[in-house]
Amino acid sequence: MDFYLTALLQGLCFSGIALGIYISMKIFNIPDITTDGSYTLGGGFTGVLLLNNQPSYIILPAVILAGAIAGALTGIIHTKLKINALLAGILVMTALYSINLTLMGRSNLPLNALPTIFSLVNLASNTNQNTLFILLLFVLIITLLIGYLLKTDFGIAMRATGNSETMIRALGVNTDRMKITGLAIANALTAVSGYLMTQYQGFADISMGIGIVIIGLGSVIIAEAFINWFKVTSVWISLLLVLSGAIIFQFVLAFTLSIGIDATLLKLVTAVFVLLIVSLPRLSFNRSA
Repeated sequence: MDFYLTALLQGLCFSGIALGIYISMKIFNIPDITTDGSYTLGGGFTGVLLLNNQPSYIILPAVILAGAIAGALTGIIHTKLKINALLAGILVMTALYSINLTLMGRSNLPLNALPTIFSLVNLASNTNQNTLFILLLFVLIITLLIGYLLKTDFGIAMRATGNSETMIRALGVNTDRMKITGLAIANALTAVSGYLMTQYQGFADISMGIGIVIIGLGSVIIAEAFINWFKVTSVWISLLLVLSGAIIFQFVLAFTLSIGIDATLLKLVTAVFVLLIVSLPRLSFNRSA
């Protein structure tokens, strides 16, 4: 049972990544690999600031700003220098590895006995329940903010940029600015996931972001399968399905470990699971001649 409780908590921690990938991949059709670096950036910033006894009201805005700058750099390289979005993300991700290592000063920052958001805020006497309530509150606030943004005129222009860039540009919208802003928001959300996970697991590590993009991608693909099956058009329901996808993804990994699969094979199982999920939307359950 502990496997599944941990999976639920980790799924909530990864909700920012899932929403970030949803914005970059599904709204702007940009495969943003910056995620691997901005996740570690968020975790590294959190670890360093906690070790320097900075309060949460400073740490969270700093993490959001750092992630937004990383995403904006990818957007600027892509739009202003006309470099392929995938390559732009790889370049920024590679640069962030050195930046994160310099920021942290070493490869691992243990945060044992340091006050975190999960110890400073007490919503329940039970530790796991308290962590769950805090994460649910975080996810609720993030989802409401992103949902509200996507329903505004600015958010509609963002979505239109991904759907038909030529048309929205003809209407006078600066599509380059939309892409830069969208990637900044996406990576700010990813950095928030790093912020939450670092405090949940009690350490920040330079390798914590390696392959993390596949978690967000898997979450979005799971959500996309449900969106296509049920023909969902509501922004709010789509966001809820993305969040559900992050939790389902972690539950599958927890089930894999609970049945005795070697932990060293977890990355392989993750890759196979994502491959299966990618294939689902392409399968037809209506046999036709």
